[in-house]
Amino acid sequence: MQQNTVKIFDTTLRDGEQCPGASLNHEEKLKVAQQLEKLGVDIIEAGFPIASPDDFRAVHAIAKAVKKPVICGLARAVERDIQTAFEAIKPARKKRIHTFLATSDLHLKFKLKISRAEALAKIAEMVRFARNLCGDVEFSPEDASRSDPKFLWQALETALKAGAKTLNIPDTVGYAIPAEFGKFIAGIRKNVRGIRGATISVHCHDDLGLAVANSLEAVRNGARQVECTINGIGERAGNTSLEEIVMAIRTRKDVFQNLKTNVKAKEIYRTSRLVSSLTGFVVPPNKAIVGSNAFAHESGIHQHGILAKRETYEIMKAQDIGLDRNRLVLGKHSGRAALIARMIELGFELTQNEIDKTFDRFKMLADKKKEIFDEDLEALVMNEISEAAAEWKVETVEVIAGNKKKPFAEVVLRNSAGKKFRKTSRGTGPVDAAYSAVNAIVGEKVKLLEFRMDAVSEGIDAQATVAVKVETLPDGLHSEAQRAKGGRTYTGKGSHTDIVVASVKSYVNALNKILAGKERMKVVL
Repeated sequence: MQQNTVKIFDTTLRDGEQCPGASLNHEEKLKVAQQLEKLGVDIIEAGFPIASPDDFRAVHAIAKAVKKPVICGLARAVERDIQTAFEAIKPARKKRIHTFLATSDLHLKFKLKISRAEALAKIAEMVRFARNLCGDVEFSPEDASRSDPKFLWQALETALKAGAKTLNIPDTVGYAIPAEFGKFIAGIRKNVRGIRGATISVHCHDDLGLAVANSLEAVRNGARQVECTINGIGERAGNTSLEEIVMAIRTRKDVFQNLKTNVKAKEIYRTSRLVSSLTGFVVPPNKAIVGSNAFAHESGIHQHGILAKRETYEIMKAQDIGLDRNRLVLGKHSGRAALIARMIELGFELTQNEIDKTFDRFKMLADKKKEIFDEDLEALVMNEISEAAAEWKVETVEVIAGNKKKPFAEVVLRNSAGKKFRKTSRGTGPVDAAYSAVNAIVGEKVKLLEFRMDAVSEGIDAQATVAVKVETLPDGLHSEAQRAKGGRTYTGKGSHTDIVVASVKSYVNALNKILAGKERMKVVL
């Protein structure tokens, strides 16, 4: 890799998934990984294999299916973690083990309860162990930005001597500010012996809203790998936003001189939509690069300037990130070939089984809607991906509601073994009644925290997309430690032309994530 290339290390499937409620199932993770490959990221951190059997299986499947990027597995500086990570990434053409140990005195004293000397010994031992398994090892000193610089330099030298090729500097709690972090990276370049032969990486969190700014300042001071996520999703306030890093380097060539990334910018918007759809996390309208208002102009002064010359109020073109496609192309008379061709244009690679199911759903939708938009097709595919490995699927939803009768709902769900379950219930409204029926079937105890509905596309016949956030209740948690902490949150998303059906699909999607992630553990880097 040339020195003028900034490697993009995508951790959407690991750190991004640690965003409360953002859990993805096996099929969803694979679809995201395949789109990240199209996007052109250099490294995909596919997960934390030791966390759960589901995480291991997902990482292993990605390692088998994705060919171009390096596939990376995260591991604590623990032999069992590292061995498990290696087994998960073993099928990958290009593989990396990413191991970490805290170096700040705060973490050493209160979390790890070890001395600096013990930390250095552990780094040497575990990096060497990883290096004997895999030729590409990355080491991260957790909470680096709050570590004593001289001790940090020692820790990094120790990792280099043990065989690490990439040294990642995490701003784990989003504490740094740009000028300070830039000097911090410059100090590492100057004072760590052997650093010239390694890649300096940065992994910034957005607690102060400075993750992108800190990462860019690090690049200006010699970092040549940025760890980031699609839409900036991640633990707490989130991570460095991939699309903002890529477009900043691309747009400000005067500042970043001859630097570039390998990312195919035209895939940015498509990737953003995919991650948003699968996680249920809506991109804010004012989000840089991919927000719906990013290329919108309402002010008359701005509109006049744009019409006269685009550059007056736009520093990028919408087409640069993939917003240059026609929207309306299909209807009820369209055939399978047309649907497949449009799906390819939209960036979806579907199996024959997925094509068959999507086509059936497309025909059903086309009977209800006069015009089929790209957003409708995306919603169909997202439903199919989310349900592919689900424990429960929605068969039928029937409701009776009005202003004089207490709403009534009958719901039929089918489990993964193909058995159907039918329950009826009443509630304060049709959605409440339907959710009560679902609860009676599934048996999970949850609290509904958020309910949001949006139209997928235009027109009175538009599909509705419903996103929900639920919290597991104490009786539904799975260990004494979890019960002490309280419930975990999960998001769900579902689309349908009927609002109540879309609501039930989103709720069942969230419950499926709870069932799939019961043994999942979370790690903060």
